[in-house]
Amino acid sequence: MITHRLIAGLLAATTLSGCASAGFDPETGLYARPVGGAPATANPTALSPALTCLADTARARGVVAPRLAVGEIADLTGKLDLETGRRVTQGAALFAVTAFGRAGVPLVERADQTVAEVERTYATAQVLSDTPTGPGEDPGTVRAVNPGQVAGSRFYLVGGVTELNYNIESSGGELGVGALNPEDAKTGISGSRFVMNVAVDLRLVDSISQEVVAVAAYQKQIVGREIRAGVFDIFGGVAIDLSGGVSALEPLQLGVRALVERGVYDVTADLYGLNDAGCLPPAQTADTSGGYSRLRALSPVLPAEPAPVLAAVQRPARPVIPAPVAERPIPARPGTVLAAPGLPPAPAMVEPAPAEAGRPRPRIDPRNWRVIRGPAG
Repeated sequence: MITHRLIAGLLAATTLSGCASAGFDPETGLYARPVGGAPATANPTALSPALTCLADTARARGVVAPRLAVGEIADLTGKLDLETGRRVTQGAALFAVTAFGRAGVPLVERADQTVAEVERTYATAQVLSDTPTGPGEDPGTVRAVNPGQVAGSRFYLVGGVTELNYNIESSGGELGVGALNPEDAKTGISGSRFVMNVAVDLRLVDSISQEVVAVAAYQKQIVGREIRAGVFDIFGGVAIDLSGGVSALEPLQLGVRALVERGVYDVTADLYGLNDAGCLPPAQTADTSGGYSRLRALSPVLPAEPAPVLAAVQRPARPVIPAPVAERPIPARPGTVLAAPGLPPAPAMVEPAPAEAGRPRPRIDPRNWRVIRGPAG
């Protein structure tokens, strides 16, 4: 009996040592093959189709929005876990950039200027080329640094995640069923639910005057639930406890993205002048009348630039100017001044004094404006 136990212990130890070995597969170079393998998919919210609808409507109506920039949208909740770190995402500004891109708003980069500053420094030092044929051999055309080459923004969006409230409401229940006999089976089932919320405050600022022109404040509730069931029984003196359950928590960071997209939708619709577009689904219009407020009139909507025409455009025909009709020359009386074509009329000449008897009076030849003193021919 002792020998059998010793052999079983050695086999178990050998098995465990094989499982804990640090060997790797020489073909793949991996100690273990990772599980999973789900494909990369899109990450929309319930408001993402509304943003793309807004872009399509603006394109169909021929309107564009001014250039925008996105500033800092910080985590201002103060919630910090010693083990997992911040409870709220630190990338809310990136959510806003993606949302504006889905809505078709022209953007300028202001969050990360690292590469732009480095290249501008190289260009100022005349060492940056856009068409180098060989490093240090033929640098090609040096990139010029011109005044006004960086596009500016008309407005920018800033704000923060301002609220994270745990356990706004929780509820649950538990049910156990079993006979009085201790050896009979016992069954139990339980369920619970809790609700929390997160909120953001955003503001749209005029880049030129630094005036706050619009504000938006929204909150979203996050729900979690858990269901558990179990069976306990005793078979032949052996206790068996079997239990299982399922739990789910709505993604908190996806809720922050939905809040940012809701604020971006209001800002973009106002800039486009499409507050009546009807792109929001009915579920997203409930109790949101006070979420967005405009503090002053925004810039007028700019007309969309016409699409470039690749085909040759026929020049408009020049207006036909009728040729001047030549008038029949009228015989001039001696001493009359005639206007030559294309010249301003000559001033009237004073009637000369009567010529002496026997001498012809001077006159002007209308053909060349010369004075003729001889006898009339």
